[in-house]
Amino acid sequence: MPRYALYFAPPHDSPLWTAGVRWLGRDPESREMIAPPTVHGLSPERQRRLTESPRRYGWHATLKAPFTLAEGFSIDDLIAETERFCARREAFPLPALEVGSLEGFLALVPARAANTMQDLAAQCVEYFDPLRAPLSAADRARRDPLVLSSQQRELFERWGYPYVMDEFRFHLTLTERLGAPDAAVLRPWLERYFAEALDAGAQVNGVAVFEEPAAGSAFRLVRRVGFGG
Repeated sequence: MPRYALYFAPPHDSPLWTAGVRWLGRDPESREMIAPPTVHGLSPERQRRLTESPRRYGWHATLKAPFTLAEGFSIDDLIAETERFCARREAFPLPALEVGSLEGFLALVPARAANTMQDLAAQCVEYFDPLRAPLSAADRARRDPLVLSSQQRELFERWGYPYVMDEFRFHLTLTERLGAPDAAVLRPWLERYFAEALDAGAQVNGVAVFEEPAAGSAFRLVRRVGFGG
């Protein structure tokens, strides 16, 4: 069964999109593999391992995490609902971002409070939830309840994902979880690499529909839906 997700993907013509897909080595929209930049101090094989999961999921920030469509709904229904959701919203500037550490992995995170993104994500979670199938055994197996707080477990049961609403943290993932030696090499390198793209900024001008065609396959961007119709 395919899974679908609602993501923020930087605008296709933005420096942030170009820098991100090049860093991860894959463009989820064109589905092309891209030669990543060279990080001195890391072998190409090591660099590839340290970006494996972010590359599979594609360059994005999560608004509504991957889910299976409920019985009776199709991808066409999801896109139609995304168009309805986006038609009543207006573009706004992406909050200022910086390279930060989030539970051991590096990501682009807001430099200060990002209430607009927090609100957009909460609205996505709630609006699209009627299209989400109930949690399956496979969904539950992906989560270790011992590492979740009681609130996160409640959110997981209610919304199918533990890191939503008050637990949501806007971020664009850059790496796997890192040990101290790899983080010491990569964090300053990524700060330099993304500096120009972050200075240029970007607009949050829509929602991107991503698809995982089969379990474990690479996610692909199947539709960008702009705000304001």
